[in-house]
Amino acid sequence: MKITKDMTIGEVVRNYPSTIQVLGSFGMGCVGCPSAQAETLEEACQVHGMQPDELLAALNKAVQ
Repeated sequence: MKITKDMTIGEVVRNYPSTIQVLGSFGMGCVGCPSAQAETLEEACQVHGMQPDELLAALNKAVQ
């Protein structure tokens, strides 16, 4: 697994631009939000009321 729940949204988007669409499909339009630079994927999932496992699977599939 390349992308983990401890990575920040900003880090994921910078390293894997193809993930922007995946994040959006999960209702996370926070890609351009300043807090995304420091918020981890796990924290974002908590804010959006979802479990990170499904998101992580989709993100890692997008970067294969």
